[in-house]
Amino acid sequence: MSRAPKPLPLPTKQARQIWLRAQRLDTRAPFGEGAQAVAEATAHLGYVQIDTINVIERCHHHILFSRIPSYRRADLRHAQSVDKSVFEYWTHALSYVPANDFRFFLPAMREHKREGHKWYASVTPADTRKVMRLLRAGPLTIRDIEDDVLTEKEHLWQSRKPSKRALQLAFYTGVATISARQGMLKTYDLMIRHFGWDKLPKPASPTETTAYLLDRALRSQGVVSLDSVCHLDAPSKKAVGALIAARVRRGELVPVAIEGAGKQEHWAAPETLEPAEVSPELVHILSPFDPLIIQRKRTNLIFGYNHLFEAYVPKHKRKLGYFALPVLVGDEIVAALDLKTDRQARKLLMQKWTWIGQGKKTAGRKELKQKIEDELDRFERFQLAE
Repeated sequence: MSRAPKPLPLPTKQARQIWLRAQRLDTRAPFGEGAQAVAEATAHLGYVQIDTINVIERCHHHILFSRIPSYRRADLRHAQSVDKSVFEYWTHALSYVPANDFRFFLPAMREHKREGHKWYASVTPADTRKVMRLLRAGPLTIRDIEDDVLTEKEHLWQSRKPSKRALQLAFYTGVATISARQGMLKTYDLMIRHFGWDKLPKPASPTETTAYLLDRALRSQGVVSLDSVCHLDAPSKKAVGALIAARVRRGELVPVAIEGAGKQEHWAAPETLEPAEVSPELVHILSPFDPLIIQRKRTNLIFGYNHLFEAYVPKHKRKLGYFALPVLVGDEIVAALDLKTDRQARKLLMQKWTWIGQGKKTAGRKELKQKIEDELDRFERFQLAE
């Protein structure tokens, strides 16, 4: 029996540069512009998370803006509703995912159709029949449906309208999809009618889905761990771990030891480990839901930055602010800015500026602050556009 290869040492700086290259944050406009850039960015990242908080622009627009400098909200609307190159479904959270990846989500849809969904156990057959009758007549929003009797919420984010719950259940089972979105108001349509299909595609097999999860992570993360591949998806770890071991035996992946990672194992494709310099002139003001930030332990390991999401923390206990945004300059996170968009006054408000890591050093602080303020000007224009 051959011995497992010894992990290659990987300094955190090199790990940062590899991850930034994989996230396409190492260059100014990696995907071009327009709806096609939205499709390509989503395909490369694997998903773009959606969230309702809009103290600044919602995170799905923000994540795309970080990689598409000319991004407009209309580009995402076009990709979703006209080109139909992206669609909404659940990854570790509600997200935009590439339409070409649809078959990898079909097994989950079928499971929800077969076994129900724990969030919508209260949906009755009568609620479902009502919603399906309306959906067959054409696309609709929840505002188009009148419910005579409202019900109590089963959890904080749930609607009191039984019809909305039935619509959401139809979404999770793959019967309906979100064909358009105006802010957070969703238009639902029958999945088959929206995509113009005669029938749903063939679902991916468990083996194909495991390979999809690993390949998606390798493409968008560069260096991976079981936790990063299976973020909030513990049941997939066993199969993904077995696939990683098989690829290591074939020489397709190599184990690496990231500085400071201790016993946590990481892997990468050999070609990924080539040098990946990042220009110190590049500045990105990131969403707290950005793929570079959302896996907090990974971000802390590789960037030495422990992001605090304090929107639900009492004001007197906050350290960074209500909705702090990490600031990436080159390959370092140097600050966290708590911003708020005053749409009525048409300006971006600075609530709090916190220096982080290398940003705490006084040498070169003036030049660093100027770089960030230049990017803040561009960020403000994006916030107030359209």
